[in-house]
Amino acid sequence: MLPAFIPYLLVSALHLVLLYVGPAWSVTATKTLLMPLLALAVVLLARPLRAPAPLLLAGIAFSWGGDVLLSFPGDGWFVAGLSSFLLAHVVYIVLFLRMPRARRRPPVWSYVYWAWMIVMLGLLLPHAGALAAPIVLYAAAIGTMAMCASMHGRWVVLGGAFFIVSDSVLALGRFLPGYEFAAHDFVVMSTYLAAQGLIAWGVVAAIRARRAASDPSSPAPDRRADATAP
Repeated sequence: MLPAFIPYLLVSALHLVLLYVGPAWSVTATKTLLMPLLALAVVLLARPLRAPAPLLLAGIAFSWGGDVLLSFPGDGWFVAGLSSFLLAHVVYIVLFLRMPRARRRPPVWSYVYWAWMIVMLGLLLPHAGALAAPIVLYAAAIGTMAMCASMHGRWVVLGGAFFIVSDSVLALGRFLPGYEFAAHDFVVMSTYLAAQGLIAWGVVAAIRARRAASDPSSPAPDRRADATAP
């Protein structure tokens, strides 16, 4: 599976370097390429694209929309980008609920996500102004997404957790006065790229493992490659 993800990994690394060395146009350009490259890996590995692969691709597509929209300054673009990511999380929720799960219910530890969301909203809402309602809705969606992810294998679990970290750091940087540190953009993007990559890897590995189990003629190397599928 790894070769299909190499373009995504290489451009991700390049993007993280360009965050520091620029120029600004190159940061935007590489960011715009990231989700299409991830989608390409999914298409190559999950063909034919039967359920749940189309849902994974839809989540990646809405995430790409969020990436592009958030590249523009201003609250209007921020709300548009937030809405696109909200749709991505709704799609991921549906995906995680429809896929065969490792656990019937969210593990007890996953309720930490909701506690963290409450803390975050307490910090952000006093400074959110007219964006308070969209922020509450988005927090509910990403908290639900992460809890649904926790019912799957380790790659998807980690992907959901990294999404919480990325969006938390992004939100604190945008709304909390005095909150800043030098590596802010690097932390946001590195955890975001890890989240998307791990979710895609985990879902694709699960799809391939299920197909291998149902098809006795599947080649042995594929079976070994999927041995770590969630």
